[in-house]
Formats: sequence, C-alpha cells, structure tokens
Amino acid sequence: MNGTNSISALQPPQWQETIERAVQSIVSIRASQVAAFDTEPAESSEASGFVVDAVRGIILTNRHVACAGPFVGEAIFHDHEEVDVFPIYRDPVHDFGFLKFDPKKVKYMKVKQIALKPEGAKVGIDIRVVGNDAGEKLSILAGSISRLDRNCPDYGDLTYNDFNTFYLQAASSTSGGSSGSPVINIDGDAVGLQAGGHTKAATDYFLPLDRVKRALEYIRKGLDVPRGDIQAHFMYRPFDEVLRLGLQTSTEAKIRKLFPEEIGMLVAETVIPKGPASQYMEEGDVLLTINGEYITKFGPFESVLDSNVEQEVVIGIERGGEYKEFTVKVGDLHAITPDRFVEIGGAKLNSLSYQLARAYCVPCQGVYVCEPHGMFRLDGPDQGWIIQSVDDKETPDLDAFVEVMKSIPDRERVPVVYHSIADFHTTLVAVVQVERHWAPFRMAVRNDKTGLWDYTDFGKPIPPKPIEPTTAKFITMNESLGPAKELIRCLVKISYYMPCRLDGFPKSRKFGAGLIVDKEKGLIVVSRSVVPTLLGDLSITFADSVIIPGNVEYLHPTHNFAIVRYDPKLIGETNVLEAPVSDNVLGQGHKVTLIAYNHNQRPICLTTAVTDVTCITIPHNASPRFRGINMDSITLDTPLAQQCSSGLLADAEGKVQGLWLSYLGERNMNGHDSEYHLGLDIRSILPCLQPLQQGVKPKLRSLNIELMPVQIAQAVSMGLSNEWISKVEKSNNTKHQLFLVRRMEAGSASAQVLKELDLVLAINDETITRMSQLDVQYNSEVLKMTILRHKKELILDVPTSEIDEDGGATKRVVFWAGSALHEPHKAVLQQSKSVPSKIYVSARAKGSPAYQYGLVPTTWITHVNSKPTSDLDAFLEAVGQVQDNTYVRIRTVSFDNVPIVVSVKTNNHYFPTSDLRRDDTSECGWARHEIS
Repeated sequence: MNGTNSISALQPPQWQETIERAVQSIVSIRASQVAAFDTEPAESSEASGFVVDAVRGIILTNRHVACAGPFVGEAIFHDHEEVDVFPIYRDPVHDFGFLKFDPKKVKYMKVKQIALKPEGAKVGIDIRVVGNDAGEKLSILAGSISRLDRNCPDYGDLTYNDFNTFYLQAASSTSGGSSGSPVINIDGDAVGLQAGGHTKAATDYFLPLDRVKRALEYIRKGLDVPRGDIQAHFMYRPFDEVLRLGLQTSTEAKIRKLFPEEIGMLVAETVIPKGPASQYMEEGDVLLTINGEYITKFGPFESVLDSNVEQEVVIGIERGGEYKEFTVKVGDLHAITPDRFVEIGGAKLNSLSYQLARAYCVPCQGVYVCEPHGMFRLDGPDQGWIIQSVDDKETPDLDAFVEVMKSIPDRERVPVVYHSIADFHTTLVAVVQVERHWAPFRMAVRNDKTGLWDYTDFGKPIPPKPIEPTTAKFITMNESLGPAKELIRCLVKISYYMPCRLDGFPKSRKFGAGLIVDKEKGLIVVSRSVVPTLLGDLSITFADSVIIPGNVEYLHPTHNFAIVRYDPKLIGETNVLEAPVSDNVLGQGHKVTLIAYNHNQRPICLTTAVTDVTCITIPHNASPRFRGINMDSITLDTPLAQQCSSGLLADAEGKVQGLWLSYLGERNMNGHDSEYHLGLDIRSILPCLQPLQQGVKPKLRSLNIELMPVQIAQAVSMGLSNEWISKVEKSNNTKHQLFLVRRMEAGSASAQVLKELDLVLAINDETITRMSQLDVQYNSEVLKMTILRHKKELILDVPTSEIDEDGGATKRVVFWAGSALHEPHKAVLQQSKSVPSKIYVSARAKGSPAYQYGLVPTTWITHVNSKPTSDLDAFLEAVGQVQDNTYVRIRTVSFDNVPIVVSVKTNNHYFPTSDLRRDDTSECGWARHEIS
C-alpha cells in the first residue's frame, strides 16, 4: 500500500500513529464467487478486510465478500505480499464473515491484528475508515458516528440484506471497495465494520461488532458458532409509531422507567409462515419480554436466542394493547441457511434460504433456481423461480429433487411446475427436455475445513427411451388462400439449445420455423439465427404435436441458412409436404404470399407485394458473430412481415419462391440485439441441398470476401468507363449497380490478389450486377476477375478457398480457467486484418479466473509463460505444465492488435481444463476429454 506515510501525514497528529499501526493489519481482498448461489450471482470483486487474529491467521470482512457460495480469493498485505484465503465462517444473517490464511506465508512483515471493541462505538466519536476504496489500494476516510440504532440498510429484493440488528450510522462517504474495512477509533481499536453507504446522502452504515466478537471467540476455541432464531424479522420503531400500533401508555411508561434513554421498541415486521413463531406472532406485535426479561434492543434479543438453540423460550408481546405470552422453540439458524447446491445441465439450484423467505414472507422451504440455465431457464425473468414438481413428482426439498431427477431418462420431455417467489398466486408449468449429456449432474457441499465445495457426482443418466413413430395431422388453412394453403405442411418448428456460447452468439436457446425441402431424406432449411453453431440439441415439432430430435448437417458460411436433418420414420404417416420450388424469380412489384409464424408462434398467411430485391448489408457487431453477407434480400409491403421471424414466400400456384428468415444484427445502444426479417431466394440453397440429397456433404469453394453495392454514379467517380456503364445496363435492366470489395478474410488466398475497395466489374467475363452471380465461386478453384482499382482496370486470376464439409463452423472448443477457446470463426476472420494465432477467446464465465484476471473475449492468445502457442494443441501442452493454483502468464493480442499480458491463477477444482470436439460417433455428436 504505497504512500502510507504521506497519507497518514495528512491526518491530525493524534491520528497519525493510530493509522500507521492499523494499516499493518488491513488487507486488500481480491475474490470471486465462482458459482451463483442463493441470492448472489457468480462475480469477481475487490474489497477490504483486517486481521483479527494474527496467530491463527483470521481476517474479518463482510459476508457478501466471504460469499455464501463457492469462494476463491487472495489477500494482499500492506507490503504487497499475497496469500491465499478461504472462508471459515460467514454469518447466516449478519454481514460479516471470517477468512483464514497461513501466517507463515507472510514472510517479509510481522502480521499484526486489530482488537474488536464493540463497546467503543458511541455517538459523536471521531472514526477513520481505512481500506481499499473503489479499487484503490489504500484509502483513509474520516467521519464521526451519528447514530447507534439505525435499522439495516435495504439493498433491494433478490439480493443479500442484513436484518435483526442495529447498524451504526456515520457522516462520511466511502464507496464500493471499502466493504470489509475496519472502522477504528483514536486508540486503533475496531468499533464497527464497513458494510454499505448512501452516496447521495454522504452517510455510511457500519455493522456493530458485538455478535462478531462473540463468533470470533467460538472460532478461536475451534467450536461451532451457535445461532438461534424464531423466523421473525423485527424492526426498531420509535415510541410514537409503537403507540399508533396500540401499545398501552402504561407499558410505555414502564419501559421508559426501566430504560431512561430508550426511545423505541422492537416490532415484528415479518413473521415467516410455518416458522417457529408463526403460530403465535403477527406482524405489528410489539416485543416486550423473553424469559421474563424486558428487551428493547437487538443485542439482548439475539443473545437470548443464540444461547437457547433447540430450547424453548417464553416470549411476551403486546398486540393492539393486549398482552400475550407464549412458549416457542428456538430454531437453529444454520439449519435453514443453505450450504449446498445441485448442478444439472448448467443450472444451479439450492434450498430456499431464510434470506429470501424473509424478503417475500414465504415458508423457508422449497427448491430455488439460483442460476437459470438449460432446462431450468424457465419463462420470465432469470431469477426467482421455486420448483414445485418435476414430471408430476413433488420436489419439496433438494434431496427429493435429486431423487426425482435421477429417475428421469436423459432427453425425456417432462412438465416442470413452478412459481415465482414474488408471486405465489400464479402457478406456472413448462415442458422441458432433460439435459444430462452436456454437463454433470452433481451436488456441491461446503467444506469449511478446506474452504472448497466438495462435489459428488450422481453418475450417468438413464439412457434415453427409444422414440416410437408417431403420426399427426397438420392444421387445415382456409380455402380462400388457394393453393398456398397446403404449404403450412412444409413448415415445422425448430428449437435449438446451445450448452455453451460459441462464435460470439449471444443466446443459449433459439426458436423458429424451418422449411421441409426433402421429406424422403428428412432435410429442413432454417435460419442461422436459429441454428448458429454445430454444438447443441435440435428439436423439431411437426404439426404442433410430434417432437423429435434432429441433427445439424450444414451451416452456410455466408448466407443466412442452415440445413438440418431428421429421421422420416419417426413421424409415421404425418402428412408433411416437401416444399415445391417455383421456377419464377421474385422481382420488385411481384405479388407473393407470405406464410410464416409470428412472435406468438401462430401461423400467419397473407398476400402482399415485393417492395425490393436488393443487397442489404447487415451491420457487423463489435464482438464478431455470424451475419448474412453477399446475398440479395427480399422486402415486403406489409408491417406484419416484421412480426414474423420464419416462414416462406410462395407464388399464386402454391410453389415456394423464397425463404422468410430472421437475421441477427448488431447490438444496439440499449444492449439489445437487433434482428432483421428479410426474404431469401429459394434457389440460394440448391448448391448445398443437392449434395446432401445425394448423400454427401457439400464441398464448396469461396472467395472469402464481402461485397457491397455501389451505384453507377459513385462508380463513375471511381473511374468507371462509359463502356462498362453500357455493359451494366445491358446485364441488368432493373438495377444498375456494381459491387465493391468491402472486406476480405484475414489469411485468405484471395486477399493476396484482391484489395479492399476494389470495384468488381466481371467474373469469368460476365458482368456482375446481381449477388446470385457470385455462386460461380462454389465450383471454381480460380476465377478470372475484372476489377477497377485506382481508376485502372485490372484482370486478375483470383484463387478461391475450399470450405470444409461443415461450412467452416467451429468443431473444437477448449475450456481453460473458465474461458472458451477455439480457432477464430468466420466472422472474426471477416472483421480482422490479421490473425495473431489460432487461439481465439470466445467467451468466459463470470467468477472464473479468466474473468477475474482479465482474459477478455475477442482476443487471441499467442504465448503461455513466454512459450509461443500458435494453436490449441500447443496451448494445451503449455498449460499442462502449469501447476494448479499458480499464476500463468498469458500474452494476448486484442482485436485492435494491441499486445496485452495478463497473469491468470488456475483453479482446476472449479474450472478444469477440457477439450470438446465434434464426434459423430458420440450420442450428442460431441466428445469431451477432461484434461485436469
């Protein structure tokens, strides 16, 4: 913590020595909660703490720093020595926890401790908050205590909130990273623990240390910290409010006589249903006595409960002026505080905590989805679901949930009944597909001895049931639609789930419609915004009745479509129709029938007109991901078209002329992904469809360039001759345009010959005025191209590159330190001038080492510990030599070609290294090899 002397020198003389002593005990904490748990998401943060036992190596910090869930962290001492820390205790309710470190690992300074002195907190005393403020290494902020009896600050629903304690209030203004800082008095003793603040009011909230000191004494003795509770949340209310609730004036007089300085009493704010107190207490009850002793403060209240865990106490209350007394058994607060979670298909679930039960006044029971993912990413907001039953079997607790899930075969479709914790009036149901083939089904249990959460794997799932062929019948559309009414039998619904995000795609699940183009072979064409990658589970719904699995056959590298396959035997005699392809080419002004599904997945059918057929440039995203390029798009004269994401375009004879597709665009200023709805000529799919119909994968070639249209007036300014103007007019009498090379893929063969901003005039002596003419590249190793460059015409032999049989899609992913690494996908190559390596950081998990230490997506990895790593194999070899829980130096190159070196501390327990590869012999089409 550089500059300590200069900082303390700015303090009044009487504080200088105090602060210089204190900083020897204060640490900066760099921590991650590696998995979502209870109210907190996976996240990395910086905070403060201070040593309270130098011999045993115990650091006091906040509960929200020590984390309710899995924790990984380090403490950095005053002299910049770093040691590993792990939680040994976090209070079930109050915002404090203890971290443990090995004092022997601090070699260059003597570890000192700060004494806890809760009785030293008094109104008016000067204090200093010393710690890591807003990411700064050391900050010292002055203030004075203004209140000792403030109710707990409220940070909102679905997050951690303290309760049943007073907070100290002071006039100062600390911020973010000061969580866990000691609040010290002039003697250097801690009188409070920094917890939160209100930036607008320039006030701070400090946790009193009476319960903290008690917990520390138990921990020092190696004992469990007893914590009792009756599942009732109390608030401190002044006498004027308590009287309005019906408190008798004689009772007020008695309390004021017993406690002359008292100005209020404890009032029941929330009584948890089905809790120990629920049979006797109501909201608004005024607490008078426990075991015959009058109590008006939280300190004595908690002291009695903590001393009587699993024992009975006699509580006296006043309700509306009437005295009532009852006996209640004090519960164990630790027993209703979750210390384990279940992970299935990437989702995480734990028992409903006391924190959430109190916040929403619901019983402290049930299975809570703390991280929605996969089959448990249910409809609605991403947080707040309580699972009531799965497959019609009730799941009242986590153990019952585990047993139910064990009994269900993989890939089985089952109903899940659930409700929002914020709305118990509404019961919801969703039919989900069990996903146990991508990620393990396991239980994680907290171990306070090691600081780790120990995993227990529940083994392999029951194999999927054989699919029995099923027959269904499509709906019949109105006769007034003419021949087009039969085309509804060409459309099926597609659902695609991606277990991890690849190639920059922002979603994990997509829905849309596909068009059956070969019913004998079971081939369907669908938008690439629905099926963007090869990694995933594909489900196809026929006639809104029959759901069967499918496989991704081909992803077109530049056009916005994918071709998937299903087994025709599985749909029995279902009256599907193979799309009849029209020979008529759509043009501006042509009448056309749109048959599509709207945002409610309901069929829409209407006749409209084509407003234009033109090359539309979909804006690229800052984080590269697939977008359709080099194609003529169709727009329609109806606003309904923009409400429909998937469908077809047909002529009057009921033959298909085009596809109606959704196109993923750029992320807008509001953080939402733009989506465009456009038509595509049906003939665009034929070069890919025909090989698949013959039983072979398409083997196409590509120039690997992106073109954009240029009007003739612009081309003339670039040097276009009158002769070429005549050729353009002769070639295309509906649209006078040429195409400009906008981008070239990094490392492509064509990039050695062509240059950006070249104006393409002709290919193989044919004037190019339509994007469809570019299809000649599919079967040509070299193209004769006439281009205009710097007002000079050039004839060049331009080589094409072969596209692999999967359309150039990603077929291998390496997971390391919480990051997903693969070769740069096509969108990256399109937006890059160079490729520093074949290791591209595509994504990272929150709370992971990659997230905490700054290994960001859209960068390339070039070196590991100064060793060059040109590809994934070289990378795996290099990181394989790194010992777990040690730092590895990673040299990266940003998308802007800026070299950056980061040090990443590995953690194989939570984030092991694995290699996931495309494997047609595997049940899910991919095989994972665990490396560490």
